[in-house]
Amino acid sequence: MSAFGRKNGMGNRPQFGVARPMKGGSAQDVAKEDKAEQFPPVDEAKLPGEAPPPPVSDSDAMARLTDRANALAEEAPKPEGFEASVHKIKEQVLPRLLERVDPEAAATLTKEELSEEFRPIILEVLAELKLTLNRREQFALEKVLIDELLGFGPLEELLSDPDVSDIMVNGPEQTYIEKKGKLAIAPIQFRDEEHLLQIAQRIVNQVGRRVDQTTPLADARLKDGSRVNVIIPPLSLRGTAISIRKFSDKPITLDMMKEFGSMSEKMCTALKIAGASRMNVVISGGTGSGKTTMLNALSKMIDPGERVLTIEDAAELRLQQPHWLPLETRPPNLEGKGAISIGDLVKNALRMRPDRIILGEIRGAECFDLLAAMNTGHDGSMCTLHANNPRECLGRMENMIMMGDIKIPKEAISRQIAESVDLIVQVKRLRDGSRRTTNITEVIGMEGDVIVTQELFKFEYLDESADGKIMGEYRSTGLRPYTLEKARQFGFDQPFLEACL
Repeated sequence: MSAFGRKNGMGNRPQFGVARPMKGGSAQDVAKEDKAEQFPPVDEAKLPGEAPPPPVSDSDAMARLTDRANALAEEAPKPEGFEASVHKIKEQVLPRLLERVDPEAAATLTKEELSEEFRPIILEVLAELKLTLNRREQFALEKVLIDELLGFGPLEELLSDPDVSDIMVNGPEQTYIEKKGKLAIAPIQFRDEEHLLQIAQRIVNQVGRRVDQTTPLADARLKDGSRVNVIIPPLSLRGTAISIRKFSDKPITLDMMKEFGSMSEKMCTALKIAGASRMNVVISGGTGSGKTTMLNALSKMIDPGERVLTIEDAAELRLQQPHWLPLETRPPNLEGKGAISIGDLVKNALRMRPDRIILGEIRGAECFDLLAAMNTGHDGSMCTLHANNPRECLGRMENMIMMGDIKIPKEAISRQIAESVDLIVQVKRLRDGSRRTTNITEVIGMEGDVIVTQELFKFEYLDESADGKIMGEYRSTGLRPYTLEKARQFGFDQPFLEACL
């Protein structure tokens, strides 16, 4: 690309940059005006229609540092009252109940059927123990016992709470949850390490995985699509650790993300057009920033007539298209053989006549296979990866390809990325718990051995309110998009241009 905004070898392509009009006066006056426009005073910057937040004094900031330095570790709250009494009775009833129940026969029944079978047995055990319960306590005890035998024990309560988005079990005595982007300790505990390991094995066995001393790491998913990671001793020093990432029952769309404040209306329009116009999109962000949610939302714009293949380590994408085939990798067996990697599935997917290939996440040399797919008639392919900004995202893609056994020069790898990827969407979870789309960046081409990018939208941090909420503004850079030609092929060129300018 030349210094005049044209790609080398593209002929007389018009310049896409927007020139600023010249102003009268001396050169010093013009410099002053430009500087004033580009760098407004911080205290003047505010959101439209909002009063500027009160300035945070140095003494307040130092007080916060002192409080943090002197803070004590938070202890897990113990169950109290009605809940504590039910759990205490459960510990007495459960051993006697197991003596009277055939576990294999119980596993074939649904929770409702099991509840009907258990009711007279529970009453019999309570009579033996000389315990009298009212109707409410009996129902609560039935639920806790069935969760213990067929469900996931104490985790069932957290899994049924729609406000909980993440569950992190750090051994039998400590469990944290995330609500609205903030971490809090949960009022649940497991009996002991054996109890926790038993529940972890029950989770992974449901999807044909295993976790034991030979394979102490496992990825799995729940029936509702939630993603689960399990790591057990000796790798985890505080006992079995379970991390569960829950997903909303109702699929989140781009319009919903706009209403939540995750993006502006123009960004929402541009992303809708990118999904519908079969642009190759890479979604970049940190852990828990909302990459999978963004990928699900973008996939909503895929034409129902297209054949879509998704490839993941643990299937968690939930597309709404009728012609969608999810594929999942397979770990090695006990002999260390039979593993099927993401790269193997991408190569096989090319023989399955897909219109689009979507990768849940790329971590290694399979990145090259995906780029090859993007460049060989599978426009509209998407993937996610971990990176802090769009430029770092490109660097990570180069590094992942070079990690493999592919013997090609770095310049050829960079050129392949520049020719394959159209858009990079950067998402971030900010420190106040909010998730934002901070950048939408186009990949233009190559300038020498460097990949050239152009930013279309960005989120600019302005200030922080007294209650810790981050305030900022979504801004369009006003540049003409290079992907306009792709949008024109689908009839979206005019709305795409209006959204970006």
